[in-house]
Amino acid sequence: MNILRFIKNWTLPVAMTTGVVVYLLFHFVSILQPIGRWYAPYNDNVLPDFMFLILFVTFCKVDYKRLLPVKWHFWIGFQQVVFVLALVGLILGFNITGNGLIMLEAILVCIIGPTASAAAVVTAKLGGSLEEMTTYTFISNLISALLIPLCFPLLPQTATAAADIDFLPLFFQILWKVSMVLLLPMLLAYVVKHRMHRVYHWIVNIKDLSYYMWGCSLVVVTGTTAMNIREAWEHTSVFFLVSIAFMALILCIVQFATGRFIGHYFDKTIEAGQGLGQKNTAFSIWVATAFLNPLSSVGPGCYILWQNIINSVEIWIYRRKGLEQSS
Repeated sequence: MNILRFIKNWTLPVAMTTGVVVYLLFHFVSILQPIGRWYAPYNDNVLPDFMFLILFVTFCKVDYKRLLPVKWHFWIGFQQVVFVLALVGLILGFNITGNGLIMLEAILVCIIGPTASAAAVVTAKLGGSLEEMTTYTFISNLISALLIPLCFPLLPQTATAAADIDFLPLFFQILWKVSMVLLLPMLLAYVVKHRMHRVYHWIVNIKDLSYYMWGCSLVVVTGTTAMNIREAWEHTSVFFLVSIAFMALILCIVQFATGRFIGHYFDKTIEAGQGLGQKNTAFSIWVATAFLNPLSSVGPGCYILWQNIINSVEIWIYRRKGLEQSS
């Protein structure tokens, strides 16, 4: 029971540690290497599948009649759009290439990615509004679904990889792929909620299902990140990788702090901080490897470490305050 309680209280760091350990075992233990090579081709499909399922479960619990935006939603969404457009403008305006481009792409995918579906669950654990956070998760997914196909075709990496495709076809190609991961689970959840009542009640009655599914996805994401860092180690310097990790840390702090700063004007510091700071890094890693330089996936791979350290500390502080008040 103590082990189960520990895993429940520290789901995020346990999941990340497990991902790294599993990857190292299957990479360095000779008897396990054939299994690792067999699984490798399927790994690229695991992340979008997990994202689909997590969003589906999350949106099954949404009362669509209560999906009404509030003021802090607008300002957090506006801040995300400003960050993205400023970064894309910097890349295009200064014609940045090489390692500088990879660094900025690593930052960009951490900003342009939607709010993590588990942010609503973490917000609820911290005493915030589950409904408002879930609403913003929906809005954030729509923002990302529009920003990514709008901005990515303009970037040098994407434009070079698809030099024979015009902007509009590339726009719709990226929009289609992103929509399959972000928007389709919303539509499916709506159908299940209103037409398949037995399945719907079975899903919503499993407490924190999306949170623990997200923990499982962290195992895959962290293992993939460890693999990307090891492969990147062979193509770039340790200093550059450390620089990406450091920039991801700074960005994580900035986004959480900016969100909380905006939120305090509406008495929603927890919700706004989670909305801007906690990202669906599994999705960010996927879009980085699918459309940009694969090295840029190191950015969200490191971001996931920083954001979950912040989440774990916040949950620990909130739980400790609750124990002190109860005693």
